[in-house]
Amino acid sequence: MRVAELPVHQIRRPLPRNTDPQKVQDLMVSIAAEGLREPIEVLEVEGEYYGFSGCHRYEAHQRLGLETIRCRIRRAPRSVLALHLA
Repeated sequence: MRVAELPVHQIRRPLPRNTDPQKVQDLMVSIAAEGLREPIEVLEVEGEYYGFSGCHRYEAHQRLGLETIRCRIRRAPRSVLALHLA
């Protein structure tokens, strides 16, 4: 596993998530003041990035207009991606 900054627009979010607007707002304030404390986790499958957790942090970055987000990247085969989508 490695940690890197990835462009927000390159991370696919294949599953819809309901986010708490207040939590997103609180994270926006925190991230703007201090930066992201905890990276989100993404799967790298054949050069594509998929996010399944960190939905509030991801949305806060989008709303702040930030171009990148710090991620823990785990390489995985398509079979692992299929398990996340099941």
